[in-house]
Amino acid sequence: MAFRITFVPFQLSLARAVSAVLLVSGVSLFSTGCAQKNARAGYPPALDVEVIKVEQKDVPIYGEWIGTLDGLVDADVKAQVTGYLLKQAYVEGSFVKKGQLLFQIDPRPFEAAHDQAKAQLAQAQAQLANAEATQLQAQLNVNKYTPLAEEQAASQQDLDNAVQTNVAAKATVLNSKAAIQAAGAAVKTAEINLDFTRLVAPIDGIAGQAQLQVGALVNTSSSAVTTVSTVDPIKAFFTVSEQEYLAFNRQYSTEASREAEEKRRPLELILADGTTYAKKGKIYFADRAVNQKTGAIRIAGLFPNPGNILRPGQYARVRAATSIKQGALLVPQRAVSELQGSYQVAVVDNDNKVSILTVKVGERAGAMWIIEDGLKPGERVVAEGVQKVTTGALVNPKPFAANAAEIKGR
Repeated sequence: MAFRITFVPFQLSLARAVSAVLLVSGVSLFSTGCAQKNARAGYPPALDVEVIKVEQKDVPIYGEWIGTLDGLVDADVKAQVTGYLLKQAYVEGSFVKKGQLLFQIDPRPFEAAHDQAKAQLAQAQAQLANAEATQLQAQLNVNKYTPLAEEQAASQQDLDNAVQTNVAAKATVLNSKAAIQAAGAAVKTAEINLDFTRLVAPIDGIAGQAQLQVGALVNTSSSAVTTVSTVDPIKAFFTVSEQEYLAFNRQYSTEASREAEEKRRPLELILADGTTYAKKGKIYFADRAVNQKTGAIRIAGLFPNPGNILRPGQYARVRAATSIKQGALLVPQRAVSELQGSYQVAVVDNDNKVSILTVKVGERAGAMWIIEDGLKPGERVVAEGVQKVTTGALVNPKPFAANAAEIKGR
């Protein structure tokens, strides 16, 4: 009896174990079969992608042009007299003040000419003194002979001679005064020429490289010995098409409206290293004529330049907002794929399935692209993992993590 009691539970346990093994094997086989069936049916595992919603907002449309920097004033320093350069009195590339000595021409010939002119002036002044003394004596003789001739105590001939002598003496005085004026002008000219031996800065600014060295003979036909440029503010020259120029002036037809718009949309300067210059600029002037060969007009922008970091001759890109796109639809540029001239985006629906749509793109706004047609606000587009998805693919969407440059580009 005890044997039967212990044997029956063993049989039941064994049966239960076999049943459990069969059940697990069945489930495993069923799962494997389903997976194989799904794979054969074209349903691969969901792909991880990053998505972003189509954004709608007003976006400024920017124009960009190649520009060249130039000084606000570029003053050439040239010789006004003939002579040899004795010394260079400035450091090339340094900031100089108006009137500061830059070069010294040998002054000795001009000092001698100045001394000679002063001597001639003194001589003319002495001759005037003599002429005035002679004329005074002649006038006294006229005064003396006039009453005597009336009383017939002196002959009429004596009076006539005295009068003629007085007239001649007056003429001599006038000639002496004219000689003094000429001598004074010669002294002034000599002083000016002597002063011209000092080649000074005509304006405050940056003095450029010396084009002639000490010992060189210079004259009025020589090239500039150096150039001084005012670089704060500094000009940026760039050219815009005639169509752009007309469109802007047609949109803002009055001087007041143009000035207000230029203040609202300042110029930006993108330097050669790709950085954006910290100071904003403004339109300085538009050239008087359109270039008939290129169909473009030259524009000058003006940028503050504290510290004189920007220098004439630099190349930069001038950037400015030319219009506002109202209610623009925006997606990251990386979300747009180009295929044989057409543009496509991958859209994720509410069931996390992908549809590849052809879109019409417009202007670029920083790291974003304006979509003219093919999308709706709020739709989710694939921004990371576009290359992995196809139409009908099931995805596991995650929020797109834009980098700093793309966030700034917005």
